[in-house]
Amino acid sequence: MRPDISLEFLMDGKVLFESTGRWLHPLFELERFLKEQMIDAHEGEVHDKVVGRASAFLIVRLGIRTAHAGLMSRLGKDVLDRAGVVCTWDLFVEEIECKTEGILREVTDPEEAYAILAERARKSAQLGQIHP
Repeated sequence: MRPDISLEFLMDGKVLFESTGRWLHPLFELERFLKEQMIDAHEGEVHDKVVGRASAFLIVRLGIRTAHAGLMSRLGKDVLDRAGVVCTWDLFVEEIECKTEGILREVTDPEEAYAILAERARKSAQLGQIHP
């Protein structure tokens, strides 16, 4: 993955989608892309620079079965493990210093997490923020 790319979605080793966005926006962009292209996410894999609890919930909700993170938090890995997502990483940390990691600490349902995250993304877009 190029240094400016924050997220890639691959099928059979071929990059179908990439984003340079920040926070969780690339995963929301990927969701739109998969719907528009009518691609079944479980057939591909995602490479994300940072996978915390929020990213993990979105990955699970998309139906992705294989993920690689540059940086993986224990809280994110727990979500992926519970959903049976095969994950690898370059660097593992206990927790990522991000508000979202704390907000979702007690959430266990991907749909509940999605509702919280989609609302935060919507509000940040209205305010012109990159990271809520």
